[in-house]
Amino acid sequence: MGAHGSNLENILEEDMHHWYNKFTRESPSGLVTLFELKSMLEMNGMTEEASSYVDQVFFTFDMDGDGYIDFVEYIAALSLLLKGEINQKLKWYFKLFDQDGNGKIDKGELETIFKAIQDITRSYDIPPEEIVTIIYDRIDVNGEGELTLEEFISGAKEHPDIMEMLSKMMDLTNVLEIIVRGQKQKPAVK
Repeated sequence: MGAHGSNLENILEEDMHHWYNKFTRESPSGLVTLFELKSMLEMNGMTEEASSYVDQVFFTFDMDGDGYIDFVEYIAALSLLLKGEINQKLKWYFKLFDQDGNGKIDKGELETIFKAIQDITRSYDIPPEEIVTIIYDRIDVNGEGELTLEEFISGAKEHPDIMEMLSKMMDLTNVLEIIVRGQKQKPAVK
């Protein structure tokens, strides 16, 4: 995960009491709303897809569905993304990709998420349509144009290159660091 990963791992290893104090200092109510998250991430001017992606990330972290991310959900999300087992991460990716909640990921859902990720990260190395084509050509064994959770997990695990691509695209280290530190990152001056 690079330099950002080391910083986050150091933060996770801090005394929990100290960490909780940091969280409550940045969010005095002890809760983070979707609006606050978007403010922290400076989401003004982002595309509709990028905004929708942040919504989806928020709602997958809001495990009890109350419209807030509390400290326990926050710690659980950080632990999952930084130290979670491969199956846990793949289940979370699937939940994030399955925007309509029907238990299957279709090509449109996946392409929308990848476009949003690229809008947020400003990294446009591979067109989203190409990424989706690669994934479906390799792991949609039934050729239905949809992936179930089981197909998604087994396909990603059988194809290390797809797993690596998903891991890189889904790396939320920068987002998590902004949230954890409660600071807005300034764009690099060129």
